[in-house]
Amino acid sequence: MIGFGPVLVRLARDAHVDPSGSAFWRVTLALPILMIMTARGRAASVGLRPTWIAALAGFVFAGDLVCWHYGIRYTAIAKATVLSNMTPILVTAAAWFMLREAPKPVFLVGMLLGVGGSALMALAKGGAGVNPPLGDAFSAAAAVWYAIYILVVRHARQTMSASSLMLWSSVVGAPLLLLCALSLHERLIPDGTLGWTALVGLGVMHVAGQGSIAWALGRLPAPLAALVVLVQPVVAGLSAWAVFGERMTALQALGAGVALGGVALAQVVGRGSAPAPHAAPETP
Repeated sequence: MIGFGPVLVRLARDAHVDPSGSAFWRVTLALPILMIMTARGRAASVGLRPTWIAALAGFVFAGDLVCWHYGIRYTAIAKATVLSNMTPILVTAAAWFMLREAPKPVFLVGMLLGVGGSALMALAKGGAGVNPPLGDAFSAAAAVWYAIYILVVRHARQTMSASSLMLWSSVVGAPLLLLCALSLHERLIPDGTLGWTALVGLGVMHVAGQGSIAWALGRLPAPLAALVVLVQPVVAGLSAWAVFGERMTALQALGAGVALGGVALAQVVGRGSAPAPHAAPETP
């Protein structure tokens, strides 16, 4: 689901919505759905109260979105998505030392294949973008923000349902993104129906895609969850090819195959790498 995000961000940009602005609409338009999901959930009495960990998740995710969306603006979609998803290395190291989630050797092989294949996709010549070095820098910064986000959500999911965590992190993130957009004098209102359609699509993707990641982090070790998300660059690259004509080269296609193979290998061996945390009750 989130693999389609970069294309929607680019479509919103074509409708004259700037990066922080599209990030603001992504979380804001998701709020009504998240409110309904949280209110209907079994843990509604807990979900209707904000927590500091959800606020931290919202702050970190806002930083991730701003950097990622600017990366998409300045470099090729596949490259921006790959670089911003270099989080498995950071998450695996942090989870090893902080959460005592020691990876199996074969998992490390899968991780290296997944990251290596994604790096090959990024380094192979493809769509260049308007300012690749700047876009690459933003995308790399997004990887750091996203690694922190995964670890925060992993911890939060021990006491919060996915829907309530998504709700409160979005409540915190939305005004931060709006403040960022206004301070940068960005355009917020799209031109035409296509622009609003792209923004609504981002909101739905936020609930279905990012919400699925939050749900999974309550049941999977953080390194495995971070690595499986490397499917996203492959989807983003293929969708950018289909929509914008950003053709994948033979090396990029090879990188996509290697990345998916690494994800599959890690998925097979990673289930027993660490005990899943106690997950909070979910929306039925």
